[in-house]
Amino acid sequence: KRAGQQCAALHDSGAGVKIAIVTDAWSPQVNGVVPTLQRTAAALGPLGHEARVFSAQGHRTIPCPTYPEIRLALWPGRRLGADLDAFAPDAIHVATEGPLGMAAARYCTARGFEFTTSYHTQFPQYVRKRLPIPEELTYALLRRHHSQARRTLVPTEHQRRELVAHGFGNVVLWSRGVDTELFHPRGRDHLRHPLVDSRDFIQ
Repeated sequence: KRAGQQCAALHDSGAGVKIAIVTDAWSPQVNGVVPTLQRTAAALGPLGHEARVFSAQGHRTIPCPTYPEIRLALWPGRRLGADLDAFAPDAIHVATEGPLGMAAARYCTARGFEFTTSYHTQFPQYVRKRLPIPEELTYALLRRHHSQARRTLVPTEHQRRELVAHGFGNVVLWSRGVDTELFHPRGRDHLRHPLVDSRDFIQ
């Protein structure tokens, strides 16, 4: 039975689901992808779901060319497959397009599992600035990867339109949330009653 159908059935029953998040970008890396995934995984627990991140930690790795802060897993397919089999997720999200992401997509396709992907950054433009690789070639490789997914999640409408223009299908918005512990409507009196009155500067 497909993972997407299992997830839908569990959701309808009110039961929590087991969600695998596969990513080549993870702590201790410092970039926009890592905190997004950390907060997503953390938010799923209180909702009754179990989210587990599958990263390059524990794999043999090499530094990513031109971006050594990212460690890329070497030939992760067999180990990742065994780890995913052991976890037996109800849903799989492939967050990045590196070796782990590609291996996860192959894993899902081989087993007939539906999965989602996400597109976080302008990767073709990044590659072109560092290597003599045409953007369209990188877009073609990414399009092939993401075309296997049921949905490709992007953070902005601009990004969605850009991918659609490059031939990507099933692209949907995955908007960012707000940390209500940091941002909330309480204590806004200072906006209505500023500490400094502009008339104080008028002589």
